[in-house]
Amino acid sequence: MKKYILSTVTLFLLTLLTSCEAVETVFKAGMYWGFFLIALVVVVIFWLFSRGKK
Repeated sequence: MKKYILSTVTLFLLTLLTSCEAVETVFKAGMYWGFFLIALVVVVIFWLFSRGKK
């Protein structure tokens, strides 16, 4: 029974998104997270340097 549920869910997801849309969504999310993490690292580095000079 579990096997049928898994295959039904997989089939539903495959028909819901085409492969190009799925890949595009993953890359967009990755790009935004990358920008966010880079900005966060830069802010933390500036904060550490400004804190160390006092």
